[in-house]
Amino acid sequence: MVALNEVPRRSYTDGPTPLEPLRRLSAELGGPQIWIKRDDQLGLTQGGNKTRKLEFLIADALNQGADTLITVGGVQSNHCRLTLSAARVEGLDCHLIVEEDLGPEGTALGPAGSNPPEYTGNFLLFDLLGANSVTVLGHGADLHGEAEILAEKLRAEGKKPYVIPVGGSNPIGALGYVDCAVEMLDQFAEAGVDSSTIVTPSGSTGMQAGLVVGLHSAGSDIPVIGINVSRTQADQEPKIVDLVDSTARFLDLPPVPRDATTGLGDYFGTGYALPTPGMVEAVRLFARTEGILLDPVYTGKAAAGLIDLIKSGRFTSEDTVVFIHSGGVPGLFARTQAFA
Repeated sequence: MVALNEVPRRSYTDGPTPLEPLRRLSAELGGPQIWIKRDDQLGLTQGGNKTRKLEFLIADALNQGADTLITVGGVQSNHCRLTLSAARVEGLDCHLIVEEDLGPEGTALGPAGSNPPEYTGNFLLFDLLGANSVTVLGHGADLHGEAEILAEKLRAEGKKPYVIPVGGSNPIGALGYVDCAVEMLDQFAEAGVDSSTIVTPSGSTGMQAGLVVGLHSAGSDIPVIGINVSRTQADQEPKIVDLVDSTARFLDLPPVPRDATTGLGDYFGTGYALPTPGMVEAVRLFARTEGILLDPVYTGKAAAGLIDLIKSGRFTSEDTVVFIHSGGVPGLFARTQAFA
């Protein structure tokens, strides 16, 4: 087995993120005891789950002698924001290639560059953090292909680029959540939390896959339920399994059982980043009961899934559920019309 402390790593957060009980929300829903893991409070600009992944990815980039980062995502990508922030901390150049969102009912929002029409949310932060370039492409563009083209161009100019995949979700990035699983188990023991289930947003799969592998390596059988933010269960679960398997191989761990992977696809609505009534209700409920802001793309939809699972009787009053807040709140301010 490869020990995590043997893998190169940077540090962007001072200590573990908080694990907090949500007593008012739990009482409001009348179901299990709900706790929240505050990964919205991770380091780098405005925090979020990608920071854990970047600690390993940036260390790998630096070990390879990189002077430039290239990454991809949506126009409101939390991952792009945090990659750019890490680049600023490390003194690296950073280029972003992003695609516009879909509009209502899956329609395009307009020509490349038209979304967002104003500098809002994460897109504003790309500018404030001084991205070396931001290329906006139409929805469905080959982002990774464009990233490789840019990397070749920069190499020809004498630069040493390092390309990070969408969401930082590869075996190196997933190590951030292998480590988080151990952190959480220590917090559970310290707080006397007998967790029956962990519920997390599931998008590019790095967070969920890392948690599954980390719990498996620690001998824990706590299930991790992913609430998909962009795909059906049939489409998402093979992606999670693939990253679980490749991360376990990277760490030279025994294979992880297939039934450790669950990605529920009933709550993403008509597409990635498109609002749903359940998301709006969940964001309002968390804010009203606990003073906690969720984002509309990831945690809002995951919380909507959690609320529905509670209301449908998936959990009893004897259960304890830990919800992971993956951050992304800047995106809330780019999608205010969903709450109008």
